[in-house]
This record gives sequence, C-alpha cells and structure tokens, in this order.
Amino acid sequence: MSNTVDNSKRRFLTTAASVVVGGAGAAAVAVPFVASMLPSAKAKAAGAPIEVDISKLEPGQRITPEWRGKPVWILRRTPETIADLASLDDQLRDPNSENTDQQPDYCQNGTRSIRDEVIVLVGICTHLGCSPTFRPELAPEDLGPDWKGGFFCPCHGSKFDLAGRVYKGVPAPTNLVVPPYHFLGDNRIVIGEDAKGAA
Repeated sequence: MSNTVDNSKRRFLTTAASVVVGGAGAAAVAVPFVASMLPSAKAKAAGAPIEVDISKLEPGQRITPEWRGKPVWILRRTPETIADLASLDDQLRDPNSENTDQQPDYCQNGTRSIRDEVIVLVGICTHLGCSPTFRPELAPEDLGPDWKGGFFCPCHGSKFDLAGRVYKGVPAPTNLVVPPYHFLGDNRIVIGEDAKGAA
C-alpha cells in the first residue's frame, strides 16, 4: 500500500468542483438578469394582447378572461338571441352603435361583432365602472316582460342587451365597449389587437 498522494487527481477534482460551483453561480446571476427582460405582470396588465380558446363555449354560455385588468366577456349567442337583437332597436339609446369610440370599425354593425354568434365586450358599465351581471333569462319579474336577455348593472340599474347596447332611460350613457380583437382560426380569439396587429 502506497502512502503517496496523486496530485494530478487532486488537481482534476479541484478544477471540476470549481467549474461546477462557478457554473451554478453564473446561472444564479443569469436567471434574474434574463427574467428582468421579460414583460412584468404589470406590463402585461397594461395592455399586452391575450389569446383565448373558445372551443368549449356552448351557445348561451359566457366566459370571462381578464385583459388590462378588466373582465372581458365572450358570449356565444344562440340564433334566437341574434334574431331578437333587431327587435330591441326602439328601446335602445344607440342601436346602430354610432358612437365610434365604443367599438372598432369592424364591429359597428347590428351584432357589434366580427361573427354574429360571438360577442366580445369589456364587462364594465359605462356609467360608474361597476361590473354588470349576466342575465340571459327571458322576461324575469324584476326586468320586465320585454327583457330578452342581456346585462344588468346592480349598482344603478343600467341595462344592456346581448350586443352590449344600452337601453334608454338608464344612467349609463353609452354602449359597453367592444375591445379590439380578431380570430385565429375557428376557436381562438386574440383580445387587445385587431387583425392588422396592435390596436
């Protein structure tokens, strides 16, 4: 048995350990640096577009993703709902969506949407910023026999139809806002930009 020390093995082990420790230290420094270049949650909330899958959204159902810190309603309307929209025009303050600040040009139509069956709305009342409730039922006692479904703001009683158009005689001055959006295929929507890019 030899009592001699093999210095070459010792140097190799010391070098290998130094490389491992140095690499770990470099990674520990690099991770926060690289992460700092990614957009923060605050920056994303400030306006980055979001992509939403609507493949499981059934007729009559609504989902509520968040964009810019606000709820966005995506509702798949039924054929009956779409047919009912024109019958409400005489009860609405701006049935033809003439206030162009409330929707992109490509949604200034009778359904306020790109595709009739899918409506995209910012879920904030245009009166004082409350979030209206989704009331899809027909003629409920508290909303009257002419109610064909829509959104009711419990804060001050504003009412909107299923195209987000405001009724006459309520505090809300304008229709609900339609954000810029476009479709990626049949079942994906990008909210926060139109088909040409940033909005």
